Amino acid sequence: MVETRNLSIRDGDVLLLVGTMKGAFVLRSNGARARWDMGGPYFPGQAIYALLFDQRGGRRRLWAGGASDHWGPVLHSSDDHGRTWTHPERASVKFPEGIDASVKRIWQIHAANPGEPDTLYCGVEPAALFESRDAGENWYLVHGLWDHPHRLLWQPGGGGLCLHTILPDPRNRDRITVAISTGGVYRSDDGGRTWQVRNRGVRAQFLPDKYPEFGQCVHKIVHHPSRPERLFLQNHWGLYRSEDAGDSWQDIAHGVPSDFGFAMAMHPHEPDTVFILPLESDEFRCTPEGKLRVYRTQNGGGSWSAMTRGLPQQSPLETVLRDPMDVGPRNPAGVYFGTRSGSVWGSADSGSSWNEVMSGLPAITCIKAAVVGDPTHVRTAGPRRAKQSASKARSAGASRAKPSGRGGTTPRRAKAAGARPGARRGATRRATRKVSSRSGRRVTGRKKK
Repeated sequence: MVETRNLSIRDGDVLLLVGTMKGAFVLRSNGARARWDMGGPYFPGQAIYALLFDQRGGRRRLWAGGASDHWGPVLHSSDDHGRTWTHPERASVKFPEGIDASVKRIWQIHAANPGEPDTLYCGVEPAALFESRDAGENWYLVHGLWDHPHRLLWQPGGGGLCLHTILPDPRNRDRITVAISTGGVYRSDDGGRTWQVRNRGVRAQFLPDKYPEFGQCVHKIVHHPSRPERLFLQNHWGLYRSEDAGDSWQDIAHGVPSDFGFAMAMHPHEPDTVFILPLESDEFRCTPEGKLRVYRTQNGGGSWSAMTRGLPQQSPLETVLRDPMDVGPRNPAGVYFGTRSGSVWGSADSGSSWNEVMSGLPAITCIKAAVVGDPTHVRTAGPRRAKQSASKARSAGASRAKPSGRGGTTPRRAKAAGARPGARRGATRRATRKVSSRSGRRVTGRKKK
């Protein structure tokens, strides 16, 4: 069995929580986000589809939704950054007695608004919403959604019948929006007691009636806390925006190579900026034209631009599914995504340029970005390390990575934020890794030419 390694995490560290088909990993960096250490694997062999770092109420709690083939789905938590985890003997997220259903997978763990520090939500398969009001000690089925008359007619998508997106309204604690594959968008305005379908204008390409009341296969929805009434939606064929909290939707697929895709993420500081990663089609779920491209809008979906600097553009047939994309709270924002081939890519300048910060992982299912403590007070490198990082960044396009001389090695394709990436094209390779007994795994290897 592979050895699990833990990281010494401090205030100001930038974290990436990475869920894979064979366990969870924690990546750590400082404010430059040019050098990453890796801890894990946690829950080796389990598919981890949901992760969360919850800092409300003075906690520093990691949550992980594990799925064992033998024990089934279990929700684990850690208050020491992954050194120890709870291992419940019984599943806490489960249907109450009298309901003929069992949880197959935990798809999403979501924290409620900061004003409700003890409230958490879980979205599961079969599509249902669970709520905890005591910081995860006890979980209760939201009966209002489960008892909705549409539920018996929902059909599973390719990944199952799952509730994968949960969006509490930061201005209205009674309003919450969820997305279901395949059911569509549903919203409650009374704290979850009743739910209304909100799919007007969203097409269902695979149905005879292209615009049904429900049955759409919505892949992701995001919003910005400063404008919660404006929603962005990545559909199973279709890219949409709503200006009225989902009451109606408008097509915004302007200038993208395909409007099919899964991943979507919102910029934390710019309510008009959204990131997506299009795929070819539902039959061929790979990057269009053999080019790995993140598309960014900075005008609310009026137009989209391909962000390719540092990403391979020669025949990378990569797949990025529902949840492996997130944006961290730093400014400039860090944007991250993970592929089914096991690579994590990151940008420290809001998507303008990219580095492969980790490779060789199992197929990636989810990524969550966070900063420990106050995101405006991020730990920076010491003078010597900062000087080394700047030197490496200047030579990044022309030389291979070499040992740093400080017990670790330089990261593959890593550079200081804002440095020129140089020529980085070609097929993806696996990185070699050097293990540090104290700090976990550190990214190393040669740069792509």
